[in-house]
Order: sequence, then C-alpha cells, then structure tokens
Amino acid sequence: MAIRKRPAAAVAMPMGGQALKKRRVVVAKRTCPSPSTSAIKKPAVAYASTADYELETPCLGEGAFGVVFKARHRATGQAVAIKFFASQPPEFAASAPDPRELLREARLLEAACDGNPHVVGFHCVVRNPYTGEHGLVMDLVAGQSLRDILDERSSAPPLPEATVRAFMRQLLTGAKGMQDRDIVHRDIKPANLLVADAEDGEVLKICDFGLAISASDPPPHSEAGTMLYTAPEVLAGKPDHDALVDAWSIGCVMAELVGGEVLLLRAGVEDALLDLQRLCATQEIAYLWTIFGLLGTPDDVTWPEFASLPRAAKMPPLKLGQRSRLRELFPEETLSDEGFEVLSGLLTCSPEKRLTAADALKLPWFAADED
Repeated sequence: MAIRKRPAAAVAMPMGGQALKKRRVVVAKRTCPSPSTSAIKKPAVAYASTADYELETPCLGEGAFGVVFKARHRATGQAVAIKFFASQPPEFAASAPDPRELLREARLLEAACDGNPHVVGFHCVVRNPYTGEHGLVMDLVAGQSLRDILDERSSAPPLPEATVRAFMRQLLTGAKGMQDRDIVHRDIKPANLLVADAEDGEVLKICDFGLAISASDPPPHSEAGTMLYTAPEVLAGKPDHDALVDAWSIGCVMAELVGGEVLLLRAGVEDALLDLQRLCATQEIAYLWTIFGLLGTPDDVTWPEFASLPRAAKMPPLKLGQRSRLRELFPEETLSDEGFEVLSGLLTCSPEKRLTAADALKLPWFAADED
C-alpha cells in the first residue's frame, strides 16, 4: 500500500542482518523530488571508492529498488552498511538509476543524523571507479526493524504501555531532531525504524531517507510515502508537505505498537477498504474515506481547509456528524488517558491541529521516568 514511482533509493531495507520480507501491498504512485531542489545545492558530501571497502555476501536486505550489503573498511576494519541501487524492474525500466538521487539522500541523511542518536549514522558516498555505480555508506545497525519485531509478536499479547512509551520517546526525539533541521522524512513506518541492542536497552533509529525532502524545497512537492501511514492531507492532494506529515505517520506507528495491528487494517476495516477501492476514483480517496470512518468526518470546525484540497471534490458523499472511534479501538485498559492524549493528538486529520513531535514530547505521558 505504498505510493511508489521512484527509482532505487525508495526501498526501506533493514541494515542489521534481516532480509526484507515481502508483504501484500497495493502499489500506487510514488514519486521523488527533483534532483534540482535546494537540498542538492548544499556542499558536497564526502566521497570514497568502493575499493576502500570489502563487501560481504549475502546481502543484508534487498527490495525492488535497492540492496544493502555489510562491508568492512579495509584500512580501519570498521563494519558498515552500504546501500546500492538495484537493477530496475520491468515496470520502471524507463527510470534508470540517477546518482543525483542517491546524493540527495546522502545530503539529507547527513543533515538528519548530525547529533541525532535516533537516526542511522552517515559516513560517505562511494563510487565504483569501473562501473560508475554509487553507494551510500552508513552505520551498521545490529538488530531488527520494528516491522520484523511486530511481525514476530503477531500472536503475542500487546506490548506493555511502558515499552510503547519508551519506543515513542525515541521516535519522537528523532523526529524532532529532523524537524529542527527542516527535514521531512515522508515515509516513517515500522520497516524504516531499526531497533538496535545496546548496553542500556534498545535504541530506535530512523532509516531510509530516499523520499525525504527539505522543508525549504518550494512546492508543489511530489506525493510520496506508504498509504497505510500517509497523512490525510497528502492523500487529499495538498501540494506542500511539512513535518506534520511525519507526525501523522508516527501516530500510525504508535497505534500499531499499542494494538499490535496496522491501524487502517484493524478488524472489519480491511474488507471495507477493498470495497472502497472498487467504488472510489483513486486509492488515495479510498484510504482517506477509511480514515474518516475511524476518526470522524471533517467539517468546517474540525478541518476547515479540507474542502479546498484537490481531491475533496472527488470524495463520495460523506456521512455528516460521524464521530471518532479511536477511543473504542484503544480503551483505557489498553492505553491510559495520558497515552491516548498523545495518540489522538498525532492522529488528528487537520494538520493545523495535529501535534508536532516537539509538542508531543511535552505532554504528561512522557513525564514518567525513563523506561
């Protein structure tokens, strides 16, 4: 359920030894920012040669657009992860890998990880002097993706609230650091969150900046992301994106941590969503309709800007006065009032009323002792 139409760097690949798992998805549009955006005009990133590194096989993870190898720097012996473009599948044959795409990602990742313990670390860009192939050298994160962890727990009881709070504190701290640097990730989801083991507990790190943009990039911004975690304003065709689209995605991750299921695929919703996809003009509208079914129909008070967005006029007739069912999905025995304040604040349809990462961290739920 991804918004895809992007060459190589778009795929989220765990870099801790876990191969990517194929999941049932509905493929739609996924486009990337132009390489000529302001992010490209920053000073050049560090360059090295692939000859400086010794690759290990098999690869750590691979997908339709990219592949990640574990490697070791020949001079220092340091273990790293290197992300390369993969050969294009037939449906993207016309989209040859563009090194400028990887350089964009490198510059944004370098800015995002600077002093941010919850973003995967960046080293340099490597180039194969014989083939011209480029790669992105990053920290090797020994662990799993949050997607793998949740999949392994699919039949287990929900995570304790204290564990959810610990993960959310780290995720929001990482997102705040990106926001402070004017970086919008645009594809935050469990598959793009790595969980590394550390001496004092698990450390969560955000990875895969292939769809990230700078907040200073002029609109219109291309549509990007994974539909199950895509903010309603993006689904509705809002032409500019800011850090609040990441806040929505983080809310979807929190709902999955608490409930153990993808928010928009909770019991009874998935079948309705499939029916909507047959009735609605686009998948974006079907997903938007599903969100309104969970969180209530927007009106001039709850989201006054919605009616002016490009896809609003294409929506089937909305059920007026429909209220949010979010608390029904996450009752008090599942999530405390303080925790629900964070969840509902992040999962607010109107971006103007949605919590930012910085504001969420100030709420009472995070006043508890560090978990």
